[in-house]
Amino acid sequence: MIASFVGLALLAAQATPPDSAWTWTLYTDEARVALANEVPDTPSLRFTLECDPASGVARVAFYGGAAETGMARVTAGEAVAVTESTAERGALKLTLRTDHPVFAAFAADGRMAAAVGEHRRAVEVPRPHLAKLRRFTELCSG
Repeated sequence: MIASFVGLALLAAQATPPDSAWTWTLYTDEARVALANEVPDTPSLRFTLECDPASGVARVAFYGGAAETGMARVTAGEAVAVTESTAERGALKLTLRTDHPVFAAFAADGRMAAAVGEHRRAVEVPRPHLAKLRRFTELCSG
């Protein structure tokens, strides 16, 4: 019994990478721009932004936790937006225009939250990585 518990504890520890393994990575090519809060070279994601270059539209995904489909109230700083969200494989997904005040406030201070029903998700891009967020916004803006 104890051996089973120890085995399960080891699996749980492997499933949740330590905070030091997480980073923000900006990916760019001609067809897509992405900013990910991830553990590199693994499928572990906390948050992603994606866009087609110069499209003016960012696809936002919050990973982990419960996700609901419905209208999402998105906040950053004093700005508020309401947009439709979907729940796909445990991720809350929504879209925002990069010229919307919510996205501008997010790019300025790196904090954004989304609420659908009783479920709330938040993201914070640490100051050393804000340049990547601003570069993402620049590349995606139409």
